[in-house]
Amino acid sequence: MRQHIDGRRARGEKRRNEIIEATLRVIERDGVAGVTHRTVAKEAGIPTTSTTYHFASLDDLLIATLISCARDMATEVYWMIDRARSRGSRGAEEVANLLAEALGPRRGRTMAEYELYLLASRRPELRPAARRWLDVLTSMVRHDDEVAFRVFLAGIDGLLMQGLIDDEPPTAEELRPVVDYLLKPR
Repeated sequence: MRQHIDGRRARGEKRRNEIIEATLRVIERDGVAGVTHRTVAKEAGIPTTSTTYHFASLDDLLIATLISCARDMATEVYWMIDRARSRGSRGAEEVANLLAEALGPRRGRTMAEYELYLLASRRPELRPAARRWLDVLTSMVRHDDEVAFRVFLAGIDGLLMQGLIDDEPPTAEELRPVVDYLLKPR
């Protein structure tokens, strides 16, 4: 029996994803302050009515963008954990590589994600979406020591924030000893 695929629904999801990706590009270029329905529509190459149809308010758009970032990060972390486990590694090398990628070639995207993340401190309606990536990480990673795990996550956030303000992004080799230290059992 063939499964029926709703073409309208699939096109709608595709359009929503295009709008979210355009939103991230606008934030990379202009910051969150540059996000309007008009600027996102222009970036996506679609009519403004399409952005307002899919996201009635800017908060709806920003929340969807935060959730999309959390989902993408969760997927990336899942595969990183899988690679580390398959190699019998604690993950320091994999985490250092992920951080170097986030601070090097993907620097703009990382800045956009952190800007959205920090916006939630001023806009309570965005906080559940901003906390989502922490919830996802907590559910994916086995940890026996809640305090050590929170220290690890705070350390990773700190490395990313520091790396974003460095003139030259740190390399995986430079990050590895710090990540290794954060992963040491206490």
